[in-house]
Amino acid sequence: MTPETVEVRRGWWVVGITIRTVLLLFLTFGVLVFTLGVTPMQGTRAELRAAAAADRVSFVEYDEYRGYDGPDGQNGVIYYVRWAQGPLLWREFRLPPPAEGSPAYVLAELRKDLGRSQARVIERDRFDRTGWIPAWVDDMPGPVDGPWLTGGWILAFLIMLGSTPRLGNRWAWLWLFTVGQTGALLFLLLEPRPLWFAAGRRPAPRERLSGGWGFLAAIGLGLLSYGLLLAAGYLLNLLRN
Repeated sequence: MTPETVEVRRGWWVVGITIRTVLLLFLTFGVLVFTLGVTPMQGTRAELRAAAAADRVSFVEYDEYRGYDGPDGQNGVIYYVRWAQGPLLWREFRLPPPAEGSPAYVLAELRKDLGRSQARVIERDRFDRTGWIPAWVDDMPGPVDGPWLTGGWILAFLIMLGSTPRLGNRWAWLWLFTVGQTGALLFLLLEPRPLWFAAGRRPAPRERLSGGWGFLAAIGLGLLSYGLLLAAGYLLNLLRN
């Protein structure tokens, strides 16, 4: 083996490690934003107005009562509002149905609370997604732009398809990427060899996970990931209170 060959292989190793590390950090940040977004801290309408007046609100999501006519027959009565002050600070508040004769909280009132804020305002999407791409990637609202996160996940998926995985075959990793929710992070960290291995170090050979076992492992990983994300989100919010 000539020195030139060793140098080329080491160069490709550096490129591969760099791509995997960048993708891993980017997707991990997406997971963090999603975790904090689904476990927001409790806020108030007054806090929303104050944050909007200071131009700190970047994203607002609201939900309306379904099949409910507010006072004087008003439709579109809002009962839930969630907002982001940057990617890592999320708050929410809920409102009871307005009493007879009292003003209802409708979209016009929400926009009045936001004032001149340039925050993106959307209604909560109640559609149950059943696509291959995990919800934390495909349905990422707010400060982290969904298409960028989706693109990063797809690139990791293509890297998996174009490589020879060590721990499981491609079918196993397909299930871990999709049903397993966070399989992309595990793949970038562990395949085809752990991210922390030096250039010439190779892991010991082992029997690969089949597609069937990969599917069962993906179900367990998906449940574990969701539970850990919720627990981490609530813990982070407690630490910030």
